[in-house]
Amino acid sequence: MIIHLLSKPATSTQITEMLQANRFYIKTTVDLRLQRLAGGGEMHSDCEDLLLESGSHQHDIWGASWNPLSQDIFYESMVNLRPKQNRAMEILDPIIREQVKAIIYKLLGGV
Repeated sequence: MIIHLLSKPATSTQITEMLQANRFYIKTTVDLRLQRLAGGGEMHSDCEDLLLESGSHQHDIWGASWNPLSQDIFYESMVNLRPKQNRAMEILDPIIREQVKAIIYKLLGGV
């Protein structure tokens, strides 16, 4: 299971490696403050752990999945459940969704 921590656009090799866990999509967590992404692994929490270990703060991290073929983003993850900030698995705030989308497209979408 390969998880990459990205602050610049992923290479096609990195995309291929991140797809190993789930074949058709990449589970990601995005740090909105630091504008970086962890992708790959079987669960969003695997990516979240990598971000937290590298200095991210929990309230800045959001989970989503990205399909490289369709370029679709799915904004559902257990890491998004926060009683005071987001009361669902899906990212409810449209501003946060747009920020997550921008980072995913910047770091993964251009491949």
